[in-house]
Amino acid sequence: MAGKIDAHLAELGINIPTATAPAANYVPYVRTGNLVFVSGQVPFVDGKLAYQGKVGKDFTTEEGMACARVCALNILSQVKDACGGDLDKVVRCVKLSGFVNCVDGFGEQPKVVNGASDLMVEVFGDKGRHARFAVGTNALPMNVAVEVDAVFEIS
Repeated sequence: MAGKIDAHLAELGINIPTATAPAANYVPYVRTGNLVFVSGQVPFVDGKLAYQGKVGKDFTTEEGMACARVCALNILSQVKDACGGDLDKVVRCVKLSGFVNCVDGFGEQPKVVNGASDLMVEVFGDKGRHARFAVGTNALPMNVAVEVDAVFEIS
């Protein structure tokens, strides 16, 4: 039987991808007590890397937001795995950390990372509101445009 969050996702037309294995020597998430720390997620779509390049050169701010949303979907896949498949166990999204691979002088990192933040609120309502930072950098692994990590409280 699908839970409330799964039903809400279906209403929204949102499909959570299958959790993927890490690309290096780390784990995709760590649960300690009631907290789940999700490792940085990059924009994998159907097992393939998307959005390689810099925001402000190769991608617009809006495309960067779409990339951050993909990262957030991958975060949700890891959280779902940490919850044994039941997203109703999410008490709240505590924090998102967003990194934007961007050109010098680009200043819309907060808007780009809204792509991830907006998804959390869309899915979880007030439980999706979180603390956050959004920073620009000159490079990210595999030249992805955005990487996002997260902390969730679960029951």
